[in-house]
Amino acid sequence: MIVPVTAVFAAVTGLLLLVLSAQVVKYRLKYRKGLGVNEDPEFEAAVRAHANLVEYAPLGLIMLAIAELNGVSGSLIYWTGMALVVGRILHAWGMINGKGGPHWARMIGILLTWLAILVAALLLFWNVWQVYG
Repeated sequence: MIVPVTAVFAAVTGLLLLVLSAQVVKYRLKYRKGLGVNEDPEFEAAVRAHANLVEYAPLGLIMLAIAELNGVSGSLIYWTGMALVVGRILHAWGMINGKGGPHWARMIGILLTWLAILVAALLLFWNVWQVYG
């Protein structure tokens, strides 16, 4: 069985990862710093935006794929995935534009991400309950 809905969200997330990776590489080349960051808040924000995506996106995508494989409604998968990906994009944009400080997009982004993971967890629990009750 395939997971076409999750596949689209994984593809978009992969592209976002490449964009964020390019941002980090830009600063690493600028400062000739192969590991860690210096005192530049933009550099640190780029590194954390990239790392934060890597910390949250895999679990969210795995949960979506399991739900899709288990037969959870495609529309529920779609809207949960949309919240996850839009949340990740907003968070990254807010991190970079806010230079790591408070930014409305960063806050909305993490809230959407948490909501998506919570909904995915509830969908998985509900799905297992329906099957094995």
